[in-house]
Amino acid sequence: MAGDLSKRRMASDEKPVLNEKTQARYHEKASGRFESSSVEKKDKRKIARGLKDGIRLFRMKKWDNALKLFLGLDSAGFSREEQTELAYFRGLCCAKLERFDDAILYLEQVGAAGGDMLRAYQCRLTLAYIYVTTGRAKMAEFELKRLQHAGFESAPLYNTLAYASYIQNDTSAAIEYYEKSLDLDRENPTALNSMGYILADTGLDPLRGLRFCRRALEQKPQNPAYIDSLGWAYYKCGEMTEARSLLRRALELAPQEREIKEHFRIVTGGAV
Repeated sequence: MAGDLSKRRMASDEKPVLNEKTQARYHEKASGRFESSSVEKKDKRKIARGLKDGIRLFRMKKWDNALKLFLGLDSAGFSREEQTELAYFRGLCCAKLERFDDAILYLEQVGAAGGDMLRAYQCRLTLAYIYVTTGRAKMAEFELKRLQHAGFESAPLYNTLAYASYIQNDTSAAIEYYEKSLDLDRENPTALNSMGYILADTGLDPLRGLRFCRRALEQKPQNPAYIDSLGWAYYKCGEMTEARSLLRRALELAPQEREIKEHFRIVTGGAV
């Protein structure tokens, strides 16, 4: 079973599950929709202002403040579309704050409501991320394959599918999905690091795995999970000096991570 470090090693870069530019375009669209539909009545203007302020806080990554604002809005006078949008942003805020059970409730409401395709994609991908993070891999696969069959493709989608396969000990499927991710985004750090770690750890191709891990770490040089991956790949390639140096650095950055401590113990024989 994959541990907490493996979640960070293989899945954490998919938060947010859509990239910032895509989110920004959607949030601007949402803000504009509420603003343009609320020019006639005072209560409508108040609704629009509240939603727009909450979206602004969300975009500033002030998720706790945004959620408090969204929860404080009285949705009694909201249209069906506005109620769906409110549930959507409440769900995203809860996901960011790792209030996963609440996030699922809100996002399932949004998914059932249908409507905007980009919003539906974001909801399903976020739900899949929550399921895989909380150990419900089969449910994650269901959400992701539903998106895939609907014609959606992205590096985050394939990365999450890969991780769901990995935690079910299906490394061949995981590798296949990471390859698809890299076909779409050849420098995706999650796919590079995860593919590299699997190839090295399983012994399938440690040298190729090392190259993947090195490319990932070049993008995120202070990520302890990525440093650990590269150190472990060096160990699997028989390069003990580099392995010890990198694993010591990873342990200094994340001294409580059990997987890093175990790798360091194996490579050094328990030496500090």
